[in-house]
Amino acid sequence: MRVPRSVARFNKYVTNPIQGMWAAKVAPWAVVEHVGRVSGSAYSTPVLGWTEHGRVSIPLVYGTDSDWVRNVLAAGEFTLVRKGKRLHVAGARILPPDSPDIVGLARFAGRPFEGVLFGRITGTPE
Repeated sequence: MRVPRSVARFNKYVTNPIQGMWAAKVAPWAVVEHVGRVSGSAYSTPVLGWTEHGRVSIPLVYGTDSDWVRNVLAAGEFTLVRKGKRLHVAGARILPPDSPDIVGLARFAGRPFEGVLFGRITGTPE
C-alpha cells in the first residue's frame, strides 16, 4: 500500500511547509535534509522517523519512488533533524518493514507500506 500521489503532491506544497516548522522538534516527527540528485538544490522533507542504537528507520508512506527517497538513495546519506538535533545518516537503503534492523515502532508503522528507509547515524554533520 502507499498513499495516493495526489495526496503526496498536496502535502509537498501545502502540508510539508507547515509541518516543517515544527517537525524537527517533536518526535517521532523529523526532517530529512537532502540534496536533489539532478538540481543539486537543498531540500527539507518532514517525515515520521525513529532512531535507536545508532539506527534510523523512516516508513515510506508514499512509496519507494518519491523524489526525496530517490535523492537520499542516490547520495547514500542525508541529515536527519529530530528533537532539535542534527544527525548525519549514511548507508541509506530500503528494507522490508519486518526486517530485524528496523527500529521499534517503525516496524509497526511501516507494515502497510512498501518499505522503510534505513540508515546508520554516523555523527553530526560538519
